[in-house]
Amino acid sequence: MKRLVITIDGPAGSGKSTTARLVAQRLGYTYLDTGAMYRGMTVKALEQGIDVSRPEALADMARRTDVRVETDPKGTRIIVDGRDVTDLLREPRVTRNASAVSAARGVRERMVELQRKIGLDGGIVAEGRDIGSVVFPQAEVKIYLEADLNCRAARRQRDLAQVGSSADPNKVEQEISARDRYDSTREHSPLVVPEGAVIIDNTDLTIEEQVDRVIEEVAKKLGEGGV
Repeated sequence: MKRLVITIDGPAGSGKSTTARLVAQRLGYTYLDTGAMYRGMTVKALEQGIDVSRPEALADMARRTDVRVETDPKGTRIIVDGRDVTDLLREPRVTRNASAVSAARGVRERMVELQRKIGLDGGIVAEGRDIGSVVFPQAEVKIYLEADLNCRAARRQRDLAQVGSSADPNKVEQEISARDRYDSTREHSPLVVPEGAVIIDNTDLTIEEQVDRVIEEVAKKLGEGGV
């Protein structure tokens, strides 16, 4: 059976990561968490004291940085220059600066290079904000997840609670709204609905229901009644 490239795009808090991970598990595919790769790059930039408003400095760092994705029984691990930085990826300072790092053209070019190598043989589920539009524009199945702002803010708060952090609900909502504006208007690889993508509004869907919807699209592409 043909092994597809499946992309899942969408704004912050739309459930891309959870959906992509579960779809990959159902299909026996590799889960490519591109957002975590950018966060790994952000960890390095902050630790080295690089001004994230200087894209040329970020690009220079990216050219000298290796980022790998590894999967173990506990989930996806992000390895930066041989060091596991997974436990640092959701720190508030990383979240605040990830957009600026990922918007730097040199950083994106380096990440796209690494991500395309991973997807050469298919059999991957990749998620992010430019996966179906820039990284894998020829992907066989493209999904765009969306949900209303209140729903996405509540999800982000739950994520923070799971790692022992807390935040004011209004502040979380404001940060996500600002992230939406930034991602949609940035110069390089802005957040868009990829050409040919199936849009799924998961505001009122359970995680199982949205995973099922993606699997349905995969089944259609394969021309079968199920996967």
